[in-house]
Amino acid sequence: MTTKTYHGSCHCGAVTFEADIDLAAGTGKCNCSYCRKRRNWGALLKPEQFRLLSGEEALGEYQFGTKSGHHRFCSKCGIAPFGTGYVEAIGGAFVSVQVLCLDDVPLEELEAAPVNYADGLHDAWWQEPAEKAIL
Repeated sequence: MTTKTYHGSCHCGAVTFEADIDLAAGTGKCNCSYCRKRRNWGALLKPEQFRLLSGEEALGEYQFGTKSGHHRFCSKCGIAPFGTGYVEAIGGAFVSVQVLCLDDVPLEELEAAPVNYADGLHDAWWQEPAEKAIL
């Protein structure tokens, strides 16, 4: 396990953060309606692994369904660099960082990061969906 501190931001730079991530432990893509439309590719963290550095006032929020996730986005540029929430089935409180919003991650590390696929469309996050190619 190699945890590194990465820095990330939205497109306009109003929202900045740092996160302690072990990319070799895996990243995730989900096929639920929200994640699929956003082309979501995240790293799931515990809240203590994430630090918002700037832009709290610029953050908007979107919730749907059970409202267990807080999908955060920059109200200036529209980019959603992270989300937060609480889902008991995945270990309680979490932060999901969009790995493509990491500004200082070497491309080779992203290419080497394992991707775990979740069937959120059918509320079966513990199993892979049949149609992974579009994720």
